[in-house]
Amino acid sequence: MPNNAAVVEIAQTASKFTSSIVLHSENKYIDVKSILGLFTTLVGSHSYELHVHGPDAEEAQKAIVEVFQKHGLHISVAT
Repeated sequence: MPNNAAVVEIAQTASKFTSSIVLHSENKYIDVKSILGLFTTLVGSHSYELHVHGPDAEEAQKAIVEVFQKHGLHISVAT
């Protein structure tokens, strides 16, 4: 389970962007802007696929990947 700081930082980072930022993991889609969604889903050993769509998608994707890596969480970017 990631620490609270990781969950809060991910959600805060995501909320800076207008793009839709969604994690896909094990048949679940989680809105990264939802702290509750992240708390119930994020587990450090799992791998997540990031889906970002919107006007600032490129910047949002980069920022979210950086936060995940900083906290040692595995993430891949959907193409």
